[in-house]
Amino acid sequence: MKFSELKKILLRLFNFYVKKHIFKLFISVLLSLVVAGSTGAIAWLLDPAIKKIFIDQDQTMMLLIPIAIALSFTIKGGSLYAARNILIRISNSVVKTLQTQLAACILKSDISTIESKHSGKYIAHFFYDVGQVSQLVGSGLLNLMKDTMTLIVLISLMFYQNWNLALFAIIIMPLAVIVAKSLGKRLGKAVSQSAKIEGSLTSYLSEVIKGTRMIKIYQQENFEFDRSKKKIEERTNIQIKIGNILIRATPIMEILTGIMIGGFIYYSGFMIVNGQMQINNFFSFLTAMMLAYQPIRSLATINMLFNQGAVGAKRVFNIIDAEPNIRENGSAPNLNIKKGNIKFEEVSFSYPNTEEQAVKNINISVDGGTTVALVGHSGAGKSTIINLLPRFYDPKEGKVYIDEQNIRSVTLSSLRKNISMVSQDIILFDDTIRANIAYANMNASEEQIKKACDFAAATEFIEKLPQKFETIIGENGVRLSGGQKQRVSIARAVLKNSPIILLDEATSSLDAESEEKVQNAVMNLTKNKTTLVIAHRLSTIIRADKIIVINQGKISSIGTHDELLKNSTIYKNLYSKQLSA
Repeated sequence: MKFSELKKILLRLFNFYVKKHIFKLFISVLLSLVVAGSTGAIAWLLDPAIKKIFIDQDQTMMLLIPIAIALSFTIKGGSLYAARNILIRISNSVVKTLQTQLAACILKSDISTIESKHSGKYIAHFFYDVGQVSQLVGSGLLNLMKDTMTLIVLISLMFYQNWNLALFAIIIMPLAVIVAKSLGKRLGKAVSQSAKIEGSLTSYLSEVIKGTRMIKIYQQENFEFDRSKKKIEERTNIQIKIGNILIRATPIMEILTGIMIGGFIYYSGFMIVNGQMQINNFFSFLTAMMLAYQPIRSLATINMLFNQGAVGAKRVFNIIDAEPNIRENGSAPNLNIKKGNIKFEEVSFSYPNTEEQAVKNINISVDGGTTVALVGHSGAGKSTIINLLPRFYDPKEGKVYIDEQNIRSVTLSSLRKNISMVSQDIILFDDTIRANIAYANMNASEEQIKKACDFAAATEFIEKLPQKFETIIGENGVRLSGGQKQRVSIARAVLKNSPIILLDEATSSLDAESEEKVQNAVMNLTKNKTTLVIAHRLSTIIRADKIIVINQGKISSIGTHDELLKNSTIYKNLYSKQLSA
């Protein structure tokens, strides 16, 4: 990462996430100063300790100096603990803010943005990348403050003891900076690779867990085990690479320090022999120099820690900064439903990263309070049309109106408030049945929830469950059958009680008996409401006021069931195949 980019990211982190904790940060700076001062005091006390205790054999100093040294260590330990505690709180506050912003961005993002990236990669941003930022704020800032101040105090003490030796000792510092700069660049690249691998591994694990049944029925455990080993090996290799870069500074620093100490002892011995230095000064200086070794080594790697944090922050900021294509416009008027008329006018749409249009020049009019069915082969574009109405996607061309109001000119919240949807892709939460149904209306009463279940033919099976409405249904309703999940989903839509209903294969998972019950419920649900329905079972939409046949993204025919049997070859063939089946 270039220095200008690193500086920009770190400044943003400070200004928007750390600066609001400036008072706590100031306290931690003061505590770091105390740590530095007590470290310097320990080194300085060795001078009078050797002179007064071992040379002069002063009985009073024999008691006071050890107490002073013990007190210095106590103050250093207590101050370091307090400073770390403050930085831990600051770093976790930064993590909370970043994760909250990430969650908000994910929830506010449009469908195409969410679907452009695997869910596992979002999880990696949420934990791995934010964790890198946490390390930067929690450890990086503390080390920078504590070690810089400690180094300044110890070097000052070294110059106080003997400026000639001090000049000789600090030659290691520019060499340490060169080492840190070189290793920092390499670490930045390795951390970027690591973040991608972490995201890939998280995505893979997510798919394996969701696809367990498919893996077992097709007996692909060995194949998936080999894939997992490769991905884990990739992660292991990159972590080893990062670890090697991080510790590479250590042997270099050891060599430089060894040369420095060897030269220092030779030069000090020369000065002591010639009476230019006392033995007590030597030991005090040596202690200060040895104590300075730790902050020098730490500061030599601080650049790498900052690079790691900056890479993580950059990936998180990329998500936070991404503007959704479809977003709420607070200044727009609310959708005003009068009759519930729907109109698609010259609508065309193609999915991201594809050139082929999913729907082409679609013109549809739906009168308020009527039911219009969309039929056609799989991939014809039926679900695409349904998804354009609540603005999961926006048309590339054309406009969609509800009661003569362009849906792009009203607030998203008011648009979606007036639409209920039951899809063949059932989404349920790992919560109680009651909570899943009440998701449509958090303020719904017990009576309203039960009534919705009666409409959706769900009450009968719910009452047979061990905890009835309080039964936890597992991830995406894993403890329920396909038909039961569908009926819970329908009950949720019933509870919302919106004027526009979208049904996408709403009865696809039901047995004949349940389907009959749900069909009656759907008839009650859609009575006097505008309904768009997709159904492969044509028997379920025979009574629709209008049926639109979609073929390869275009409207092929429009009419009633009887009219289409006479005029539409596609519809007649679909119906004949289902009758024969």
